[in-house]
Amino acid sequence: MEPALFAAVGLAVGAAGVWIVRVLMDRGGVNASKKEAAHVEENARERSKQIIREAEVKAKEEHLERREIFERESRATRDELSEREKHLSKKEDGFERQADLVGKKEKYLEGAEKNLSAKMTRVKEREAFLDQALEKQKEELLRITGLSLEEAKRMVIDRLEKTMEHETATVVARYQEKAKEEIDVVSKKLLGTAIQRVCVEHTSEVVVSTVTLPTDEMKGRIIGREGRNIRSFERATGVDVIVDDTPGVVVVSCFDGVRRAMAHRALLKLVQDGRIHPARIEEVVEATKKEINDIVQEAGKNAVYEADIGPVHAKIVTLLGRLKFRTSYGQNVLKHSLEVCYLCGVMAGELGLDVKLAKRCGLLHDIGKAVDHEIEGGHPAIGGDLARRYDEDPIVINAIASHHEDIPQETIYSTLAQVGDAISGSRPGARRESLDRYIKRMEKLEAVANSFAGVRSCYAIQAGREVRVIVNSERVTDAVAAKISRDIAKEIEHELTYPGEVKVTLLRETRHIEYAR
Repeated sequence: MEPALFAAVGLAVGAAGVWIVRVLMDRGGVNASKKEAAHVEENARERSKQIIREAEVKAKEEHLERREIFERESRATRDELSEREKHLSKKEDGFERQADLVGKKEKYLEGAEKNLSAKMTRVKEREAFLDQALEKQKEELLRITGLSLEEAKRMVIDRLEKTMEHETATVVARYQEKAKEEIDVVSKKLLGTAIQRVCVEHTSEVVVSTVTLPTDEMKGRIIGREGRNIRSFERATGVDVIVDDTPGVVVVSCFDGVRRAMAHRALLKLVQDGRIHPARIEEVVEATKKEINDIVQEAGKNAVYEADIGPVHAKIVTLLGRLKFRTSYGQNVLKHSLEVCYLCGVMAGELGLDVKLAKRCGLLHDIGKAVDHEIEGGHPAIGGDLARRYDEDPIVINAIASHHEDIPQETIYSTLAQVGDAISGSRPGARRESLDRYIKRMEKLEAVANSFAGVRSCYAIQAGREVRVIVNSERVTDAVAAKISRDIAKEIEHELTYPGEVKVTLLRETRHIEYAR
């Protein structure tokens, strides 16, 4: 198509050249025009041939290029079709294999269904046989044991209850371990609640002294003009004086027993003297302080002398004397300490121990109570620190600090101090509890513990502060023992009223005795 086009173009150019030559011949002369026309015609013909050759070459190149592209695309298409054919062939093979597997599975399932049907039939037959065998066995067991069906059921239920009791005890023990992680927070809350409930009664017992007045007119004189007398008295003594509507009574309140005793004595002197004014108050208070200090020193020296425990640091003597003005549940702490001292000495003598060392531990075991209103912490820890400061024996220090088991007891003397403290505090009449109430509380404690199944015996000791429970080791496992001790503690909390806390110690013991002959 394109070579013909170029040929037509060449002819057109040639015709144009001829026409131009003719025009030139008409204008410039025939000969010159002919020559020029011939030259132009020759050039045109040569140009036309060249154009035709170039067009043919270009057309051939383009034809070859398109042919190469076509062949390349044809090869790619053939390759792609070949790959697809192979892929389809593989898929066809896979479908054939799956069809074979499906056929085999169908045959297997048909066989399995037949086998299952046969097995179900055999199982039903066996179940029927086992039911008959169980009925025969049940009848035979009832005949051999001589039990009725209800009695046999009862035995099975009892065994199941015992199993469940063991599992319950295990669960309780696990939850107790979990509860120990939170016990610190809970115990602080409970302690705060307990303090809130008993603080009024305890405070009225240990921080108040009552001064009896001859007439109510004396109250006005104690207060003084615009309250100057009572303010001077409180400033000089460091106590609070409470003047209320109670007839013939003025109350002196202070946590420091020595200071309260001094204020009480000074106020009695002022009331008896009748002269009550700031100058006289200061004079009487100073004189009374000296008297009280003398009483404290005398009481401390007498206690050390009566105890016969050897040399004691002067500060310890003073602290012992201060205990003369300290009470615990209505019991004078200095007298209590002397009782513990004597008890420790007797027990040490029976055990062949150092009597003086044991008595020293007993006398000083509550020394921390002399300053527990001034120093933060419990009186065993305070007493231990004081004894350490004044170079007491390490055995004495441990006995003081551990007599309430705040820290581990390291020697037998610590145990003697704890036992002596419990005996003195639990002695009927030593504290505000009648003998009848004391005995009834002991009996009630033992009755509560004995009410639980598996308990062989129990004993209330340490004036009811502890209950020792002994269980039958054949009927009670370790896990169940933990549950029983917890249940006893809960029952005591529910049934009894008691000061402080009651420790429940449960003992489970297995003994095997043989004789070699």
